[in-house]
Amino acid sequence: MKASRNEKMSRSGPLADVRVIDLTAMVMGPYCTQILADMGADVIKIEPPAGDSTRYISVAPEPGMSGVFVNVNRGKRSVVLDLAAEAGKHALRELVKGADVFIHSMRARAIEKLGFGYAEVAAMNPSIVYTNCYGYGRGGPDRDLTAYDDTIQADCGLASAQGLLTGETSFVGSIIADKVTGLTAVYATMMALFHRERTGEGQEVEVAMFETMAAFMLVEHANGAMFSPPLGPANYPRAVAPKRRPYRTLDGEIAALVYNDKQWNTFIKAVQPPWNNDSFNTLEQRARQIDTVYSLLGETFAQRTTQEWLDLLRALEIPAAPVRTLDELFDNPHLNAVDFFETVDSPNGPVRFPGVPIWFSKTPGHVHGPTPRLGAHTQDVLAEVGLATETREAM
Repeated sequence: MKASRNEKMSRSGPLADVRVIDLTAMVMGPYCTQILADMGADVIKIEPPAGDSTRYISVAPEPGMSGVFVNVNRGKRSVVLDLAAEAGKHALRELVKGADVFIHSMRARAIEKLGFGYAEVAAMNPSIVYTNCYGYGRGGPDRDLTAYDDTIQADCGLASAQGLLTGETSFVGSIIADKVTGLTAVYATMMALFHRERTGEGQEVEVAMFETMAAFMLVEHANGAMFSPPLGPANYPRAVAPKRRPYRTLDGEIAALVYNDKQWNTFIKAVQPPWNNDSFNTLEQRARQIDTVYSLLGETFAQRTTQEWLDLLRALEIPAAPVRTLDELFDNPHLNAVDFFETVDSPNGPVRFPGVPIWFSKTPGHVHGPTPRLGAHTQDVLAEVGLATETREAM
């Protein structure tokens, strides 16, 4: 079952003819399916009668429509099904038969107990792409552990790396494990759809938070620990140098990275700091004493205003940026110039969404509508799969 004619007419993007059955909750899975919806997919969000608990975790214009929930569930259709009841299971089976993607964020035992493990779903729809979003992969001893962003940040080494940087283990100021894993689920699902497009063959995909974040952290931090024998500890010294932080200026702060040899030589020639010597001539030399370099640069940046440094560094083509607040992003000249924000009418008034950050010349995505109230599309969606009015009303 593809999207209805009217539904397809209202959608555009590279996934305009793809239907997704979404049994995810919180942020990891919904962020993945939000991106699929922005790219034109008809995402049917299956919710229990109480709704996704993220509906209630932050400020909201009405109960059940919190800011976090609204952002990661925009452009979807909400269907309420009680999967503990046979009527709810029957309706989901009917939806599965015509879907392209089935994605969930339950633990393996829970989804299998409901009767919607991969084997059961593939028996109904052999060409389906079935994406599992787990805390830990099923092949390891931690497969049944509950996982949240904070615990995964700790388990994958991120909190420890923050300790090397700041002197105290801590979480980063973002639910980064949820979001990185959500992005990984997007590309994993799309690769499986690409394979199906070539061969007609559906398959099961597994995306685990712990494995995803371990891979993410070890991109640079594997470093010397990869070799046999190890050439050093598992960390990238520049990233965790204690002096790696925005520089204080006369009137604020600035982020700047005087990195490669061309940038370094240009900076030294323009600024002529008294501490410069031949031991800093090459990137290799600077990398070996990176915390000292950061400290010396910090002394120098403290001598001018933020705007003076921005003017100079940008003229020298050295990367530099002011330290902005998150609120300032909503009135950022560059983001406004590229039409980054999309305002969508909703029952609670206009909502200014952070929009699609990528651009397509032929099939651009966009925010395909407001976030649904709980169960707003139950009747319409179940009617599309031919369930009788009596059955829909009973559920």
